[in-house]
Amino acid sequence: MPDAAHQNTAALIIGGSQGLGLAIAEALVAQGCRSLVLAGRDVAKGEAAAERIGASFLPVDMADAAAAIRLVDRAAERLGRIDALVNAAALTDRGSVLDTTPELWDRMLAVNARGPFFALQRVAQLAIAAGHPASVVNILSMVVHCGQSFLAPYSASKAALMNVTRNAAQALRTKRIRVNGINCGWMDTPGEDQIQRRFHGAGDDWLARAEARMPFGMLVKPAHVAGLAAYMLGPAAGVMTGSVVDFDQNVAGANPE
Repeated sequence: MPDAAHQNTAALIIGGSQGLGLAIAEALVAQGCRSLVLAGRDVAKGEAAAERIGASFLPVDMADAAAAIRLVDRAAERLGRIDALVNAAALTDRGSVLDTTPELWDRMLAVNARGPFFALQRVAQLAIAAGHPASVVNILSMVVHCGQSFLAPYSASKAALMNVTRNAAQALRTKRIRVNGINCGWMDTPGEDQIQRRFHGAGDDWLARAEARMPFGMLVKPAHVAGLAAYMLGPAAGVMTGSVVDFDQNVAGANPE
């Protein structure tokens, strides 16, 4: 019998055009979700992904907080309500403490923290006004624990969103709105492939070479994380809120053996 955990879910997946966001959307559909909006910057890619899984697509630039709020309103109008939100959109450009520009810092924090904050805020406002529960999953990163030197602004932005996750969970729990997060490790996605080629001069064999060095012989796979996100968004998660789960094969704080 097909899994029907999300047959009554109305979900908005921001950053749902590819990679982990799309994998989460696919997991929700596999569990019965038929009310689903994907959102992102790339209209052609987003519309193609939405058509393939039976969803709809709305464009958004998360650097614009007002646009993030309008997105939620448009998605709620299209779906009738939003009771599941995933913040998966992110900017991953490189920058260290020595060479990050004010412009990169501002855009990184805008896309990765400010936009998701106001999307979450608006979903919560609408859910409270309508009197229904809701759940939110913020996609974070293992860099919240420190991050590589070339990920200074990215690490800061994800650390900010981690705090938003826990603060919102505390603030919204009496309104039956759950907020959780996932700290993803190095992941095999189309976006990561582009980043490796753009910033690190990687060739076609970069993934095979990287995975050969990993303890489990692979990078984190979107489908694996998607299963956890779908669980967090669904009724089986019960009262779980304020949790931030490390999803990686490297243990934060461990010293080299």
